[in-house]
Order: sequence, then structure tokens, then C-alpha cells
Amino acid sequence: MRKNINKIILLVGLMGSGKTSVGKRLAQKLNLPFVDGDREIEKASGLSLIDVLKCFGKEEYRAGEMRVMKRLLQSSPCVLASGGGSFVAKSTRDLAKQYALTVWLKADVNTLYERTSGRKPRPFLLGSSADLKEKLENYIKEEYPYYEEADIVVETKDERVENTVNRVMKALDSFLSEN
Repeated sequence: MRKNINKIILLVGLMGSGKTSVGKRLAQKLNLPFVDGDREIEKASGLSLIDVLKCFGKEEYRAGEMRVMKRLLQSSPCVLASGGGSFVAKSTRDLAKQYALTVWLKADVNTLYERTSGRKPRPFLLGSSADLKEKLENYIKEEYPYYEEADIVVETKDERVENTVNRVMKALDSFLSEN
């Protein structure tokens, strides 16, 4: 399959959907570099994601994220894990259509909750853990309609990461065979 991939593989989905953990392993299997959009925002700003949000607010955070995604989406083929909300921006989706194959790692609220509760702080999930499930449900309502524009959808489950990676590989192979 590697010879067929001449675009960026852009992984999209909510926080906790598995973009980073699936992306790292997928990149290894495809012999492509792995790029984490969140880490690239941190590098560009010199701040943690939480500090970027605190210092500049949500609007400037998203604007910076959009600039970073624009640069990344016009680079060489790689597996790119997007920031959770970056695919919501129309300009990012338009660039993705031009330069990438998009894979939506779709997870239900319970899976997202299990993967995000008690873990490293995520800028858009700060606050009481009692509110976490409600916040995730709101993100699902707000952002899943945008993720539906992805080329490929792979449901993530409560399973080993390797199983999800294998299902992404099969979905990519199928998509590339049909297109």
C-alpha cells in the first residue's frame, strides 16, 4: 500500500479518539514520518497548549492552530494527527481535501470519557471532572458534523491500539483501491 500514498494521512477526531497513539503506529507501518499537530502548535508558540489558551484565548488559539495546520498540510506525505478541533475550520477542511486523505477516528462518548478522564490535562476539557462527560457530549454534537466530511471513518473502540491501526490500514487500502 505504501506506494499508493502520495498524500498526507490526516487523522481527525475528538480528544481521546486515538489520533496520537494510532498515528504513531500507523506511521511506522506505512514507513512515513509521524507529526503531532498539538506538538507543532507548542513548538510554534513556545508554550504548552494550556498556556496558549490561557494567554491568548480560544479565538487566537484556533487562529494559531489554523496557521500551523496550513503549513503542515502543505508539507510532504506523513501521518498527521490533527488537534481535536482543527478540522472544524473550513479552511483546514478545504486544505485537507486538496492535500490529504482524512481518516476520522470516531469514538462514542463513553470511550472518549474513559480515555480523557484522569489523564494529562487537555486545554478544552479543563474544569470539574463531573462536567467532563457533558463537555464531551457537547463536542460530539458540535463537531461530528464536520468530521463526517472525512474520506474514511474508522470507529475506535475499547480495544488494543494495534487492532484500531489494523482497521485503519484496511480502510485505507480499500479507499485507495476504489479511488
